[in-house]
Amino acid sequence: MIEHVHKHITSELQQNTRTDIIFILTSIFLNLITLSVNSGLVEKSRSDNSSLMVMFVFVTLIVLVNIVVIIGLMKGRQTRNKLVNGLISMYKDQNVSKYYDETLVGNYNVRYNLFILVVVCTGVIAIIIPFILR
Repeated sequence: MIEHVHKHITSELQQNTRTDIIFILTSIFLNLITLSVNSGLVEKSRSDNSSLMVMFVFVTLIVLVNIVVIIGLMKGRQTRNKLVNGLISMYKDQNVSKYYDETLVGNYNVRYNLFILVVVCTGVIAIIIPFILR
């Protein structure tokens, strides 16, 4: 039974990782595409208010998607912590905890913070640069 639980927890960790990757790549891709589109609209927005409105719609989209991604990453971090803590408890019960360094949990948290920072930075850049160019 322990092997089944272990396999289930590790598969949940793998699914968690895949979900995080999708969140991060979606956000970065959207931020860069929106940066390109809004930067392209800059010239037209100087004389055309509809182009400026389109830029603001894209800014709203960036903000909303990045909020969803950040919430998703924070939930992913919580899920990973719970799963890893479960593994650590299982390893302690089975007297094999010496093979898993518990400080990895802290490393995972740092990694999630860095992911969130990348999402925020690319989002801010995608918002600010077109308005600076305007």
